[in-house]
Amino acid sequence: MNQMLQDPQTETSQPTQPPVPQAPATEHPRFAKPQRVAFVQACWHRDVVAEARIAFLREAEARHLTHVDVFEVPGSFEIPLHAQVLAKTRRYTAIVAAGLVVDGGIYRHEFVADTVIKALMDVQLRTEVPVFSAVLTPQQFHETEVHCDFFRKHFAIKGVEVAAACAETLHGLERLRGQVAAGIVG
Repeated sequence: MNQMLQDPQTETSQPTQPPVPQAPATEHPRFAKPQRVAFVQACWHRDVVAEARIAFLREAEARHLTHVDVFEVPGSFEIPLHAQVLAKTRRYTAIVAAGLVVDGGIYRHEFVADTVIKALMDVQLRTEVPVFSAVLTPQQFHETEVHCDFFRKHFAIKGVEVAAACAETLHGLERLRGQVAAGIVG
């Protein structure tokens, strides 16, 4: 996911802060069987990325995903291998990845982000364990208070969104597998 943010040094106005979504008061459907989710978080810019985990855990609980194990890896590049090992254990019904890939000036951050996303897709297709990404790569990120604050809020939004996608996908797969087992689809 590519996020654009203007450089605060070239802008006279500060970037607009995205609102942090609140979970709706509606009751979410329950799962027929308990679901266990792995949340794999990169440690680069841990304080920024942690907002995705915090929001994810809150929204996941509201959606009856109460068994979540959290894992940390050094950076986003290390997420796919960790996700693959976790998926192969068959202990997890889904894996969520969160990280921030920034332009450090040494390498092309788009290459790293693209590699990570493609590898996560490969993991899910090989293992049939859904893998969700909150790995973000802004076009511009400076370690200023303004940028860090903006992306903390943005990661909180992404945490809610990835929890919703995870729960909805797991419900859909639960229904589909039930239909396959009953011979309705297949």
